[in-house]
Amino acid sequence: MSDYIGQLKLKSLDGKYRLTDVTDISGMFRIIESIPSKNAEPIKQWLARLGSERIDEVFNPSLAAQRAIDTYRTNGYDEA
Repeated sequence: MSDYIGQLKLKSLDGKYRLTDVTDISGMFRIIESIPSKNAEPIKQWLARLGSERIDEVFNPSLAAQRAIDTYRTNGYDEA
């Protein structure tokens, strides 16, 4: 079993509890990273871009504030 995957007993559709593979967000990113498929490439590029944006926000917090404002507006919240 991978270092990134654990198992939990989760309830299945038939009502029985079965061991199911689970991981956290960090583990999910590592799994996606390891997929050797051209179909996974857009997700890998998106994750890389997202990571780069967050690193930029660490060095320039006004970018994070602007992203929060943009998200707030996109979700349709009142400007007041």
